[in-house]
Amino acid sequence: MPPPYAPTRAPGTWDVIVVGAGPAGATAARVAAENGCETLLLERAAIPRYKTCGGGLIGASLAALPPGLPLNIHDTAGQFTFALNGRRERTLTCDSPTCAMVYRSELDAALTEAAATAGAEVRDSTALSTLEQQGDTVTVRTNRGDTLRARVVVGADGSASRVARYVGVRCAQVDLALEVEVPVDERTADRWRGRLLMEWGPLPGSFGWVFPKGDVCTAGVVAARGNPVALRAYKEDFLQRHGLLGPRPLHDTGHLTRCRRPDSPLARGRVLVAGDAAALVDHWSREGISYALRSGDLAGHAAARVVTAADEAEANTAADHYGRQVDDVLGVEMRASSSLMSLFARNPGLVHTALTRLPPAWRRLDAYIAGRTSVAGIMTTPFARTATALATRLPPGPARTLSPEPLCS
Repeated sequence: MPPPYAPTRAPGTWDVIVVGAGPAGATAARVAAENGCETLLLERAAIPRYKTCGGGLIGASLAALPPGLPLNIHDTAGQFTFALNGRRERTLTCDSPTCAMVYRSELDAALTEAAATAGAEVRDSTALSTLEQQGDTVTVRTNRGDTLRARVVVGADGSASRVARYVGVRCAQVDLALEVEVPVDERTADRWRGRLLMEWGPLPGSFGWVFPKGDVCTAGVVAARGNPVALRAYKEDFLQRHGLLGPRPLHDTGHLTRCRRPDSPLARGRVLVAGDAAALVDHWSREGISYALRSGDLAGHAAARVVTAADEAEANTAADHYGRQVDDVLGVEMRASSSLMSLFARNPGLVHTALTRLPPAWRRLDAYIAGRTSVAGIMTTPFARTATALATRLPPGPARTLSPEPLCS
């Protein structure tokens, strides 16, 4: 739709500047452009770029993709194998196989192309250096020496976001994930085809995963940050047990995942945050792509409303509305996943037994994977309430403290 105002953009001036071309940023840029905003999308790396990520698209992610997005799906998981620190392994079959395996480099490039097709200008190899607000203008300076101005900025620059620090995002949980992408021979590829692994690990709240992608397996481990030596030891043991330690990895990386506090801000004036920059990540599974796509869509619409606001009061109302929308949809999910994480961290054996031995528990998780229910839907069932009550009466495993942190540092 055309903008409801006459565009008089001077060089270096935009309606919307989006920082970061991941799922949240590319989506926000596309939606803002589709709503008639002169939009600039900045990405610090050259596109396509590698991104540490398992690359599993659950039903909520697939539903949030723009229609007709060209995307390479390298496998679809129809079976889930669960294990408890290498023991009690059990494989369950999905009712409707949904979880699609992709490379983030390809997903992000396709979403960025969709934003460009909608009318957004894309500048890669361009990083934000500073930003400041004055009146109805946000000034952005880049590593290239550019000074850019916009009516609104959306920060979607990942878990180490500069924009998040400006907004003051606060976290309740920070984890370290270590991941490899390993080339595998034909026999190993056949063994994993159509099946992924989730193994509950030896550290509080930890797990390991193997995601198949044809002749490559993405595998890794995650746990609370603060004990990297123990996590690296778990990673080596995990890869060794699953025959993935020998081949030289294509990538061997680590990154932090951050989960926001419920009262963490999502905007500061005309600056919004979305996706990992807003610390919108599932506490238990550490899944973030569905949160990124959905918050990016909300941020793009919110940015368009800020651009067309008649005055600062109306602009502030639009930014506040964005925060309420995120909290009403994604915040509810995160509070439920925090409850599930508390249950899991206290007694992973109970969670494992429930998933692998009680059909209603697996059916609920399967429905979540397929996008037919949410984590909140799972945690409000009588079964989940009973399991939570039972866990509080059982001797706990090693404690995991989910202590609030003032900033996601």
